[in-house]
Amino acid sequence: MKKVDILIIGAGPAGMVAATTAKKYYPNKSIAIIKSIKAGCIPCGIPYMFSSLKDPSDNKLKTDALEKKGVEVFIDEVISIDSEEKKVKTKDSKEYGYQKLIFAIGSDPIVPSIEGIDKEGVFPIYKDMGYLKEAIAQIKKKKKVLVIGGGFIGVEFADEISNIDGIDVSLVEMLPHLLLNSFDQEFSQLAEDKLKKKGVNIITGARVEKIIGDKNVKEVKLSDGRIVQAEGVVLGIGARPNIKIAKTANLNLDPRGGIAVDEYMRTSNPDIFAVGDCSCKRDFFTRKTVPVMLASTATAEARVAGANLYKIKVVRENKGTIAVYSTYIDGLVLSSAGLTEKNAKEEGFEIITGEVQGVDKHPGTLPGAQKSRVKLVFSKQSGIILGGQVSCGMACAQLINLVGVAIQKRMSATELETLQMATHPYLTSSPTKYPVVLAAQEAVKK
Repeated sequence: MKKVDILIIGAGPAGMVAATTAKKYYPNKSIAIIKSIKAGCIPCGIPYMFSSLKDPSDNKLKTDALEKKGVEVFIDEVISIDSEEKKVKTKDSKEYGYQKLIFAIGSDPIVPSIEGIDKEGVFPIYKDMGYLKEAIAQIKKKKKVLVIGGGFIGVEFADEISNIDGIDVSLVEMLPHLLLNSFDQEFSQLAEDKLKKKGVNIITGARVEKIIGDKNVKEVKLSDGRIVQAEGVVLGIGARPNIKIAKTANLNLDPRGGIAVDEYMRTSNPDIFAVGDCSCKRDFFTRKTVPVMLASTATAEARVAGANLYKIKVVRENKGTIAVYSTYIDGLVLSSAGLTEKNAKEEGFEIITGEVQGVDKHPGTLPGAQKSRVKLVFSKQSGIILGGQVSCGMACAQLINLVGVAIQKRMSATELETLQMATHPYLTSSPTKYPVVLAAQEAVKK
């Protein structure tokens, strides 16, 4: 049995950052990673393997830097964990002992119970470079492709696949609008308009009930009775936490599927941590469990875990997941952080909002200038920011990170109204019309 001080299961963004952080804080400890996939990929870059990247292999997630820093990397699959003996067993019949263990085992794509879902031409999205390259090659041969799911991943797939000549793309979402879990309707509409302009057939308010064909996909039947022609179906409906191995370690699991953790990513076993998609996320304001699966969130958690394996070295002030999202649709940037107006009202918050429209460069006649829109949500009595949404071009794509920091630090509308910022004609809106400031002012007026 091989023994290491720190053992990490999984080599996605969370696993890699946990390893490098642990090496930084505990340089004398031996660290090893076990990963089940030989060649992984950058999760957020998967949609862009279809057309934006000339070579899909450019999206490969490389672990070479880890080995150079003294982290051992083993390709194997952990099948069980003995938390009392502090050892794991693998598919290749090997055993690894540990002092501290970090789960970074990610998530699995949701494959819904739809009749015909197992036909050839249906593609779940696995974070495996070999699988993805083959799937993309097959999809590119299709004339008609249907994407199921109108969240971020589904929208990005539809956008990218529609760039390929000769493919007609349809997008099916069961909710009344795309991106509705993360945006208010006026922002969702911007995404829909952009995709429709590219020729994507958007179908909302309907579910896929049956995938029809003999061996291969030929068409899809929807809940409203419509039949959509499709030779290929891409599942863009999200993922579930991978908790199969965690069950063998007798850890507490959240009812919605994630591994239960505290503020320092510690599980119910003090020597086992969990980070990334496999760990439970709780909303920043309500503390309710939320299905947030973002690499940015995962790496933040990994830094917390890696630093605090043996002692609490990094105190975590901000409790809960803010859920800062961004997406890109043919030149349009849409971003969201915290609570939307709709979600805040549903949770019972008494709110005020501030919203402004403008351009993302100054003057607005500069090449590439695009319309911008910023909406901020505040608590009515305290004035504390609860959330924000942004639509713009590339010039102010980082605005949502400013909103994210404001939420973490519980800034007020007045503080944002008096914000000091850097501006540049090509990079931002005008300092006299800076959208976050004006949106805060609009809220203060109320």
